Amino acid sequence: MPAIPALRRGLAVVAALPLLALAACGYGSQAKDDGAVRIAAGAKKTDGLDSVRIGYFGNITHATALVGNQKGFFQKALGATRAQYAVFNAGPSEIEALNSGSLDIGWIGPSPAINGYTKSGGKNLRIIGGSASGGVKLVVNPEKIKSLKDVEGKRIATPQLGNTQDVAFLNWAAEQGWKVDPQSGKGDVTVVRSDNKVTPDAYKAGSVDGAWVPEPTASRLVAEGGKVLLDEASLWPEEKFVITNIVVSQKFLKEHPEAVEAVLRASVETNQWIKDHPEEAKAAANSQLAADTGKALPAEILDPAWKSIQVTDDPLAATLDAQAGHAVRAGLLEKPDLEGIYDLTLLNKVLEAAGRPAVDDAGLGVK
Repeated sequence: MPAIPALRRGLAVVAALPLLALAACGYGSQAKDDGAVRIAAGAKKTDGLDSVRIGYFGNITHATALVGNQKGFFQKALGATRAQYAVFNAGPSEIEALNSGSLDIGWIGPSPAINGYTKSGGKNLRIIGGSASGGVKLVVNPEKIKSLKDVEGKRIATPQLGNTQDVAFLNWAAEQGWKVDPQSGKGDVTVVRSDNKVTPDAYKAGSVDGAWVPEPTASRLVAEGGKVLLDEASLWPEEKFVITNIVVSQKFLKEHPEAVEAVLRASVETNQWIKDHPEEAKAAANSQLAADTGKALPAEILDPAWKSIQVTDDPLAATLDAQAGHAVRAGLLEKPDLEGIYDLTLLNKVLEAAGRPAVDDAGLGVK
């Protein structure tokens, strides 16, 4: 494995600031175990384990984990092995939990997965499945920006220096022919790095003219009078790009493949249930959000946010590779070696059993 790629001067250490951190999740390092146990009578333990520790974020882009928890899909698949949940606020803290052995499997964005994998020299995690696509939009003040060309010269918020949406906006701006310094954010358009939790207030105050942000922040901005100028999905083939993956520690994958397969089977079942029962699934996700974060999303935010997210078993590996390429071209990352970041063996086994086609690792799988 080649040396770990280094972020260029000005970016914080990877462990503290993820290159492409999933900003939809907010920031912080608190984790929460809800302690819920739904074990059927007579069920047997999976792989002899007392529990499997599953992590995710309290955000609509983690719909599979939210619904799978709320409706008991993971617990059913694991039998008498307890599905133990931890809710995280940010990618780095979940990667730290995975590295320390306090977490077994997690739902996480592409950028923390890339960072976690490259920072460890390819030794700490594998991406074993997909979960969600889409849910990122450019929302603007319609009084100041009426067309895409009007974005030039304006102040546009992104969640974090070098995060997934920051890189996507820098890449899009470059395609318009605009020059922006990736570190300072200054140039033909000004990039303002702003926490998703405060961006709506910055928008209301007029300190930013728009934002390239994930759901539900995008829908919060629309509720404040913003207009969706561009849905990032429109920039991708078939309008699909990864926003959430399933990762596992390599140690746990090697020692407990039966448990990993059970979780993947539950994920596939959950995604199918979401597709078959969209309204009930939306309500279930919101109920779990309320349990995890203390606050459900109001309908005017939940409904459009839910509509823009697509659950998927396919990790859309080619789009993760493209996102890393965008970061390299933006000058925020040295070219990473992502070979071996995927192991889709168990997922494809589950899909085959369900009569579904296999998914592809875009040449980035374990050899």
